[in-house]
Amino acid sequence: MSNIKTLVIHPKDASTDFLKPIYEGISNKTVISKGNKLKVMDLIEAHDRILMMGHGSPNGLFAMSSVISGSAYIIDNTIAPLLKNKTNVFIWCNADKFVERNELKGFYSGMFVSEVGEANFCGLKTDQQEVNESNCSFSIALAKVIEESIDDMHKSVEELYSIVAQKNIVAQYNLERLYKRSQ
Repeated sequence: MSNIKTLVIHPKDASTDFLKPIYEGISNKTVISKGNKLKVMDLIEAHDRILMMGHGSPNGLFAMSSVISGSAYIIDNTIAPLLKNKTNVFIWCNADKFVERNELKGFYSGMFVSEVGEANFCGLKTDQQEVNESNCSFSIALAKVIEESIDDMHKSVEELYSIVAQKNIVAQYNLERLYKRSQ
């Protein structure tokens, strides 16, 4: 898949650095952690596969302070039409609502616990060590299969991440909220 051009949109935020291993091994990639919506739109059009990750909501991927977008979001409903014919990976809290509302295809997460505060909000009794184990295990699992088809990616991540989920309540919670929509 080296001829596939991959765009990674990962706004700079230390609390989501655990996601970096997912895309570090991809050879033909462009990584954007800051910019504006017009630049992002041009880059999406020029790439085959789009990986979007960080903090977000049902309305999209948060821009964070390092991305100049003029809005709270770098990926939102205005960008969604550009993603219709791309191979997409959406990893942020409640990305499922965004994907389903916009009828997009790809591998995506629902509510994804990546911090102790989120775990507490979701009713999970845990500590930082367990959250870190879940975060690291998820990223390693997805990195191993990031260049596979959406169907194979989903199946493989479920298999790999479920090993950790057997003893980690955060991973178990997240595993139940991983989805795919394919052709």
